[in-house]
Amino acid sequence: MSTKVPAPNFAKALRAVRLERKLSQEDFYEVSGRTYISRLENGGADPTLSKIVQLAQVMGAHPLTLLTLAFCSNGSSAEVDRLLAGVKGEIASFQDLRMDRRDRRRHAE
Repeated sequence: MSTKVPAPNFAKALRAVRLERKLSQEDFYEVSGRTYISRLENGGADPTLSKIVQLAQVMGAHPLTLLTLAFCSNGSSAEVDRLLAGVKGEIASFQDLRMDRRDRRRHAE
């Protein structure tokens, strides 16, 4: 996968999934105020990873769905397949990826 990626459009993805799920901005009251949802959808704020998880839960979606769509221009099946195949290939290329260990190397100063 190329290391150069287009800028994500989280605002577009959030709004598209919210509307697809027939949710109003007020439906997110347990995790965010309507004003914040509006700011997110207008590109006026960038959510934290924790907030993306909360928003996805309200919409009944996986957080990766929102993030994947944020990197798509139109969200077509073919576009999503290409993106996810690239990510899968990139992960497969890691030589010694072990998510369960801590980096115990000391940095030389």
